[in-house]
This record gives sequence, C-alpha cells and structure tokens, in this order.
Amino acid sequence: MPLYKLRIEAHDLAAGRMAVDCLEGEAAPQALAVTLFELKPPAFVVEAYYDQAPSLDAIARLLAGQDAGLGKPSLEIVPDANWVALSQAALPPIRAGRFIVHGSHDRTRFAMRRCAIEIEAGEAFGTGHNATTALCLEALDVLVRRQRFTHVLDLGCGSGVLGIAAARALPATRVLASDNDPIATAIARDNARLNRVTSRMRIVTAAGFAHPGLRGAQPFDLVLANILPGPLVALAPAMQQAIARGGIAVLSGLLDHQVREVAVTYRVHGFRLLRCTRRDGWAALTLVNTRS
Repeated sequence: MPLYKLRIEAHDLAAGRMAVDCLEGEAAPQALAVTLFELKPPAFVVEAYYDQAPSLDAIARLLAGQDAGLGKPSLEIVPDANWVALSQAALPPIRAGRFIVHGSHDRTRFAMRRCAIEIEAGEAFGTGHNATTALCLEALDVLVRRQRFTHVLDLGCGSGVLGIAAARALPATRVLASDNDPIATAIARDNARLNRVTSRMRIVTAAGFAHPGLRGAQPFDLVLANILPGPLVALAPAMQQAIARGGIAVLSGLLDHQVREVAVTYRVHGFRLLRCTRRDGWAALTLVNTRS
C-alpha cells in the first residue's frame, strides 16, 4: 500500500505549530504522523503522512483561514518501503537522565549498561528522539531517585520504551503497558524481550482504562502517559481512580500552549502539579494524586 507525504513550508515556528494542530485535528483522512522540522531559521517545514491521498484543495482550505504564513501544500508518493524503520535505523543514541535509548546498530556500545534500552525501528511511537519521550524518561529518572514504585502503568505505550525504562530502573516493580494499536503492542512485546524484562512487564491491547486487565491491576503508584492532550483530558477522572493516593502521573504529548488546559483539568480531579518540564515547544507534567 503506498504512503503519501504532504509537505508545507512555514515562515516561522508559530505557523508550523498551527499547521500541525490543524492537520492532527483533521479526520478526513486522518494523518498517520505529523512532524515539524526546522528548515532554515526562522523557517520550518511540516510533513504529514497518509495511507490515502488527501485533497490538496481541502488542505489549502483548511489552512487558509488561519492566515499563518504557510506555503502552498505539495503531495508526493513515498516509495514502497518501511519508511519508519529506514528513518530510525541510523538514529544516534539519546541520553535522558540515567537512560540511554539506542538502536541495534549501537548494541555493542551500550548493551551491558543497566539503564540502556534498545528499541528496534518499527511502526510505533517512542524512540527517545521525540522531545516528549525524552521528557518522560527524564521525569522518570528524577522520580525513581527519590521514591520506590512497585506497580507502574505505561498508558499508550507505543514502542514500550517508558515501561521498559521503568522495569530497568526498578528491578522489583511490576509494569503493565497498554496501547490501542495492536501493531504497537506487538512491537512493545518484541522490545520487552529484547531488553530482557518480559518477566516483569505485561503488555495488552486496550483503549483507556476499560480493559479488564487494567481494571484488575489498579491501583497504580505510577502512570506514564505520553499520548495527546485530548485523550489526557478525557481520561482525567479514570486516571484519578486508577492511581493510589500519593501516586504519580507523568503526562506528556503536550505542546506548550496545551499545558494549562491539562493541568487545570487534573487539578479539578484531585491532582497537584509537582513540576512541569519543557523542551523544543513540548512539555511534560508530573502530578501527584491527593485523593483516596
């Protein structure tokens, strides 16, 4: 099946972020992935991938009302190859706190380190190169230096990198990881085997907290959720019920301007903000559940 790449140049970062928000919110067709790259300061380029060709006229109309300094959208067919795997195969290792996330090409350099995590290239989010994944890993590193966790949930696990990191840093913990995409959970299982944490990491295909495996495993003392602001807001009541009093939630997948809505929603549901960290326009929240 061919893939289609939409490309739009943006005059500045604000224009690029606006275009990303519009494309991610467009459901017909839904983009498989939307990225924002620096082109040549101050210009940026937005790229979106689709499994069916979007209408350039429809995209132009979607963006026209924003008056955001965007170039004309263009569309090309991506060659029939595993473009995700190819793009990740040569990625350099990423350090985030005590964690090092690397590919198989760097196995000999890092395999003996306890907090080195090998993530195979695949069609699942989470290699450590996205700022939100790195922010979550850094938040996890801060937390495990200060307190013990025995029951961890990686919600929307993607490649499984956050759950694997928790299992590596907390040898006595039990980790449950979930994602609503069966491709992601299959990749997460492969990565768990690769990182030798399968005995302490269970992975299920599930949306939100409705799966019996997630309901039966509650309460958690740590939840890691690097997803999107909309689902995070919707999941706030269930998150409060799923986390023990005094338990921690690390939330990301947020742009800077989305932090306030998510933080306020979680405060209403009994969470207190411990810290907010930011990088490259993205943010991660660390919150504690103050209710029983």
